[in-house]
Amino acid sequence: MMLIIRKMFLALAGIGVVMAVFGWLTQVDELFRAAALGTAIGWAVGIGAVPSLRGYQYTAWIAAAVVAGMTYPQSFLHIGDFDLRNKWLILIVVQFVMFGMGIQMSLRDFSELATSGKGVLVGLCSHFTIMPLTGFALTKIFHFDPEIAAGIILLGSCSSGLASNVMVYIARANLVLSVAVTAMTTLAAPFLTPFLMKILAGTLIQIRFLDMMMEIIKIVIVPIGAALIHDFLKTASPPGKRNVYSIASVCLAWLGALLLGLWSWLSGVVSETVLQSLEVLSFFAGAVLVGLMYHMITLSFRNLDRYMPYVSMFGIVYFTTVTTAAGRDNLMQVGFLLFFVSVVHNSAGYFFGYWLSRLLGLDKASARTMAFEVGLQNGGMASGLAGTMGKLGTVGLAAAVFSPWMNISGSILANYWRKREADSRIIAVTSLRDFKGSEEA
Repeated sequence: MMLIIRKMFLALAGIGVVMAVFGWLTQVDELFRAAALGTAIGWAVGIGAVPSLRGYQYTAWIAAAVVAGMTYPQSFLHIGDFDLRNKWLILIVVQFVMFGMGIQMSLRDFSELATSGKGVLVGLCSHFTIMPLTGFALTKIFHFDPEIAAGIILLGSCSSGLASNVMVYIARANLVLSVAVTAMTTLAAPFLTPFLMKILAGTLIQIRFLDMMMEIIKIVIVPIGAALIHDFLKTASPPGKRNVYSIASVCLAWLGALLLGLWSWLSGVVSETVLQSLEVLSFFAGAVLVGLMYHMITLSFRNLDRYMPYVSMFGIVYFTTVTTAAGRDNLMQVGFLLFFVSVVHNSAGYFFGYWLSRLLGLDKASARTMAFEVGLQNGGMASGLAGTMGKLGTVGLAAAVFSPWMNISGSILANYWRKREADSRIIAVTSLRDFKGSEEA
């Protein structure tokens, strides 16, 4: 049944292309826009009917989000009087995105940091040098507006995304190393991302180191921490569970006191820096409660973990739509150039990530892993930071353009390397048979 529905949408996408061309030729703007959006949605749903293209469904939805934001920008910026670019809404959505990603991680992933040794160090250094410096160089070559240029550098300065783990798995590279590097760059991001932004983009936009560090902790570390609490509870001993329940009780009491007036009192007696620290502490308290409540829900809905990545995907589609709508005018001016820069930025990450790793002595599988860890960035983190700055339509543009492209290029490269590995095995087996044949002769 689902296959029939997908084929119907694929057929509708074909009709939509014809209608869009007709609308463009006759200069009927409303017909062109409606047909373009219908084509994008039809293709996003229908692409699953083509076996060789099923791996690109998520990318197709990202593309549909871009089309939606470009064709009907005002519809995706406000619902009534409510602004969809609201700072707190963006924070909540990006936390859901990171929580959904965090569900795919486990505490065991962090245990690999000690055993992966040299590879983790190479990955960490490569990630936070190649992409930020490449982004900085590209902004010097192509003269973007300051805030758009800052967005390119911000994207390059973020941690690697969990998409890298998926691509490494498809490519049959070193998955253990990939997960370890992703975990390490995530932990390092609250310190290294603000530092890199301060020295590389400080002349483009105002960068407050401490503010950005706190935002990254709230956006990335807190929701992943909540997911890891759930992971801990899945295998925890009874004493371990009691400890979590005790901590959760303290956290609940703290948050309750804040709601009853403690926060208002603290605002008048402590400095802004202390207040920021207490705010982050409160977010961690919330993370403990969310992780515990989510774990209790999964006891009744055991397959919930499997669906959480779709929450992340929905959140990223939301960011892409709103960012595109907010930055439509800028995209109309620099969209093609920004796409070209994204392709170069992404390709440089793959190229230098791979060859620098080989130069430093890593094996081929580990070097392929480094290519993905360096070339694939956490677009959700970049969008979230741009949103909290109130600059989603400028600083957030690079992430909106880079994210769909990196999924396409990553999938192509992963499948290419997977095929090359399969071909190598076939050649090896054939050579071995030939050798045995010559021995028998």
